[in-house]
Amino acid sequence: MKTVRIIPRLDVKGPNLVKGIHLEGLRVLGRPSDFAKYYYDNGADELLFMDVVASLYDRNSLHSIIEDTAKKIFIPITVGGGVRSLEDIKSILRAGADKVSINTAAIKNPELIRDASREFGSSTIVVAIEAIKDKNGKYYAFTDNGREFTGKEVLEWAKKVEELGCGELIITSVDKEGTGKGFDIDLIKMIADNVSIPIIAHGGAGSKEDIENLFDNNIVDSVALASILHYDAIKHLKMNVNQNEEGNFDFINSGKSKLQLSPICLSDLKLHLHSKEINCR
Repeated sequence: MKTVRIIPRLDVKGPNLVKGIHLEGLRVLGRPSDFAKYYYDNGADELLFMDVVASLYDRNSLHSIIEDTAKKIFIPITVGGGVRSLEDIKSILRAGADKVSINTAAIKNPELIRDASREFGSSTIVVAIEAIKDKNGKYYAFTDNGREFTGKEVLEWAKKVEELGCGELIITSVDKEGTGKGFDIDLIKMIADNVSIPIIAHGGAGSKEDIENLFDNNIVDSVALASILHYDAIKHLKMNVNQNEEGNFDFINSGKSKLQLSPICLSDLKLHLHSKEINCR
């Protein structure tokens, strides 16, 4: 039986942890470092940090957050957003990251994947694919938090990045992301059936049963989670958020969001999976 990985995903805008729906409508939740430490203490296998506005400024601004986090947390850290060159990758790795996630730059210059894999090792290079299902039933890759259409079919793009030396894929269903309506199993299975590199499924987890079902299907052995963990974590953390700045978790608690979400503590999620004979680290 495979051992699964549970990876909290922390979307960061400036100094804040944020969360949206369909990767949009970002709302401030608190300090990324607080959530990162909380997840580490509760058994996270890895952490995924994404600078969600990096594409607007042509740079990744997570260096100080990663440097601070790496001093306190001793699990693998993946960092993405605004990564455009070998020098960007080197800088992020020097800050304390173990892996680097690429999306927009890989679309614009696929050879960056090959060059980066040769320079830093394929296990260091992760490609993020933001997938949206078209009316014709095909999935297409997007960039910039699902805003920019690339014209690339997701399956062909996934095969291509594997060929170029990528060591891991993060597959985000933009249609499902932040909704709590469950994973897009068809999307994940389509890619898993056609590539041999590890896949991290992301987007749609609304309950522990959704995650259990994902692993029961034996399609992937890794999942990136955000809302379902964040909206439990905020009850245990002392928040230091400007309530008037961009809204916060009160929006979720108000019932106006209409999300199908049953937040759960990471350690409780792992206990649940163990009880279903799904091995966790």
